[in-house]
Amino acid sequence: MANEEKTLRMVTNLDRGAIEAKLAEVRKTAQSKSLAELASMFAGVEGMPRAQIETRVGNALKWLVDKPQHQSITAQLELVELNLKNLK
Repeated sequence: MANEEKTLRMVTNLDRGAIEAKLAEVRKTAQSKSLAELASMFAGVEGMPRAQIETRVGNALKWLVDKPQHQSITAQLELVELNLKNLK
């Protein structure tokens, strides 16, 4: 069971509300795993301009590059990254 791989469905039609909800989920997960630096990147993200969200997602993905134990968070952020074009 430990070697099971989960497939993340790549949805590319998330709207602002869904994107913000995913980022809130990432923030909550990061807090629960004592990843304060990562969690802080998504504090107050609700209503934030697109450019700022893009920057924070990019910085978070860079922060996670050498942390394979947090692959599930990386996958969620990659999903958000694919949908950033939908932010209005």
